[in-house]
Amino acid sequence: MSYDYDLMTLGAGSGGVAGSRRAALHGARVAIVEAGRVGGTCVLRGCVPKKLMMYAAQYGDALREAAAYGWAVEAPAAGFDMAHWAARKTAETSRLEGIYRHLLTGSGVTLLEGRGQIVAPHTVLVNGRQVTAEHIVIATGAAPVRDSIPGIEACATSDELLDLQALPACAAVIGSGYIALEFASILTRLGVKVSLFYRSRLPLRGFDEDLQTRVVTALQGAGIDLHPGATPRRIDRAGDTFLLVAPDERVREFPFVLNATGRRPNSAGLGLEAMGIQTDEFGAIRIDSGLRTAAPGVYAIGDVTNRKNLTPVAIAEGRALADSLFGGTPREVDLSLVASAVFTLPPIATIGPSEADLLAGGRRIKVFEADFRPMRQAFIDGTERCYMKLLVDAVDDRVLAVHMLGSDSPEIVQSLAVAMAAGATKAHFDRTIAVHPTAAEEFMLMREPSR
Repeated sequence: MSYDYDLMTLGAGSGGVAGSRRAALHGARVAIVEAGRVGGTCVLRGCVPKKLMMYAAQYGDALREAAAYGWAVEAPAAGFDMAHWAARKTAETSRLEGIYRHLLTGSGVTLLEGRGQIVAPHTVLVNGRQVTAEHIVIATGAAPVRDSIPGIEACATSDELLDLQALPACAAVIGSGYIALEFASILTRLGVKVSLFYRSRLPLRGFDEDLQTRVVTALQGAGIDLHPGATPRRIDRAGDTFLLVAPDERVREFPFVLNATGRRPNSAGLGLEAMGIQTDEFGAIRIDSGLRTAAPGVYAIGDVTNRKNLTPVAIAEGRALADSLFGGTPREVDLSLVASAVFTLPPIATIGPSEADLLAGGRRIKVFEADFRPMRQAFIDGTERCYMKLLVDAVDDRVLAVHMLGSDSPEIVQSLAVAMAAGATKAHFDRTIAVHPTAAEEFMLMREPSR
């Protein structure tokens, strides 16, 4: 049968663009369908602008610390100018979108602007026109959940926060994951009085508990009011004021509320039911290890599958699928050892299981730790600390996990991830000559296990 394209991708985010370009480089005829801007969540309203806002917050810390280092620096009287930052952010994301569009054109990928819906085998409806492809990839990502609590639909998500022209004097952040903690940490350093509400005893569910407890200390040290076990029962409005109603009916008032209660796969309206493509209770598309759905010729990658919701994972899956379909090199993406970072201040980075998960699985381990005040903080009598943790197999000495909270932890753990992927042992760490003076050298100097 003759098709219009060899591959059609639904969604021009990081994963969809990467997979489409790789397929085109293998000689495939490729189209990518996008109803919005090209670049997806990470580039336009996620990782990139979030980190640019984190940089802005860091400058506030630097201005406050500079005097102790001998600089006669005074912060501008007006403080942080959100409108200025937002304008520069918009310019930067527009620049990046232009680059993404150029990359697609340069790779020979056809961009079909509009919403795509699978209407028959190998057939997608785009703007009233049926387009056919031998293979279809769903890479539509995820979006903020807006119905987790009665009344929360009126609150801002991270999408709207990044477009604010002025910051509120105080704000409530609801949630305990990456987005909630990152923006709580950022906003408080930009002059916002932040209160963080979450359901559990500790934030960052699934992370190593030593990281969880220490990030709580860091957030409190930054002046954030933490309310564990206090997710609002509902949110009411009184004019421009949000009323957070607690389970005990206590009411707290805020001019701004950030809804960071999670994200949901963008799987609705794609025609999945008619194709027999299954989703779970959260709307995530079910796939096998080869990224195949239940419908022949239809695949799914990235956040729409709700497995490892990280941009580099979506990119790796898109490229692996393109190599498998068109490159003559079938391969799968190993999700068992994926590094990640939480860009709080200080940030968290981690790769591998938590200590609790390893013990629950019956693993015999040795735990190596370092907990110290970094040189930069000690010099100014600061309170910020750095924590490092290695989890080592007690039988074969292999390093199973690296966990860190501290300045530059994402950069440090990214480098150590290479060693982890190569199967490094604790002996390899011990034989490595450290770079001094650095924080990273502490990973090479852990000689005796703490337990």
